Amino acid sequence: MHKFWDNSSGTGAAARQGVAADTAAGEGARSTSAQARVFPASLQIGGVTISSATVLAPMAGVTDTVFRRFIKNLGGCGLIMTEFTSADGLLRDQRVRGRYLHFYEDEHPISAQLFGSDPKVLSDAARLVEDLGFDLIDLNLGCPAKKVVKCNGGSGLLRDLPLIRKIFESVRASVKTPFTVKFRAGWNDEEIVCVDLARLAEDCGLCAVALHARTREQGYSGNARWEWIASVKRAVKIPVIGNGDIRSPEDACAMIAQTGCDAVMIGRMAPANPWIFRQIEQYVESGACAQPSEADRYQMIRTYFQMLLEEEVPGSEGKMKQFASWFTHGVPGGGALRKAIYEAKSGAEILTNVEEFFEAKLQPQTT
Repeated sequence: MHKFWDNSSGTGAAARQGVAADTAAGEGARSTSAQARVFPASLQIGGVTISSATVLAPMAGVTDTVFRRFIKNLGGCGLIMTEFTSADGLLRDQRVRGRYLHFYEDEHPISAQLFGSDPKVLSDAARLVEDLGFDLIDLNLGCPAKKVVKCNGGSGLLRDLPLIRKIFESVRASVKTPFTVKFRAGWNDEEIVCVDLARLAEDCGLCAVALHARTREQGYSGNARWEWIASVKRAVKIPVIGNGDIRSPEDACAMIAQTGCDAVMIGRMAPANPWIFRQIEQYVESGACAQPSEADRYQMIRTYFQMLLEEEVPGSEGKMKQFASWFTHGVPGGGALRKAIYEAKSGAEILTNVEEFFEAKLQPQTT
């Protein structure tokens, strides 16, 4: 299944033309025709309507309340998710609740993602999450990090479907809030369990599944195997959310066309291009999408950094430095700005460096 952006047969325009030729002869899913831009307007998970059918993936160290609201304010994202949160830690330490599960009313609809391996602990944590007012509760069966897997959490559970059934049944019996699961295709290419796992989720009363179409062994390398998403979609009647290698609006539409999934989930591309959700909406509507100007990028970086400082997020300076490498990608002279940000001693100094850099660049355009 060839991706729109896959340049494995070459680089640059020539490779993209080769892909276009292949698909024109076969699937025909890469043109900007209205047919190629078919995309679900909304998604229904239990009693929760998600519009548009796009989801911000849960990402450790990224999807805190500031980043979630930042993405929401840019427009186009239907559902946001918390960072994945330890069910055990949530029950033992109230500080976990404040750090990972704090949210504002303007973040609805919002899903809280939990990880763990003990059915009772997870069901108790799910009840707590429900009491906090989240719209959805999600179970993480996808994280490939060694420190999570060695505790039998995340994708470590993919080798134990009987235990997963016990978790599904325990959590489902404990809460009325729609319960979903995000998982990988399997431990490795020899242990693909995504179809069996999706069927198990449906049998246990879960309301939707999300598949990151890579194995645990792959981590984040190689290409996502969209055909696995298609197989899951054919196997179940509950909504299926596809995740993996969506880097552009064209990719989002292509995933829908090729797999029949009900929505798309975007992870690592969101910090690199926070406009992608809005761009998907624009592309579906008109066949084109606006590219951010330097002024847009300045406003975006400045707004996010101001939000971090106003929220008084612990370690906000570190987050500002982390995000600078993503947010300044493609900005002429961005290396100098990143250097200044990394050398700054405070959040206020980082914000000043950003303002001085962009105001100097934009000044000739305003005189």
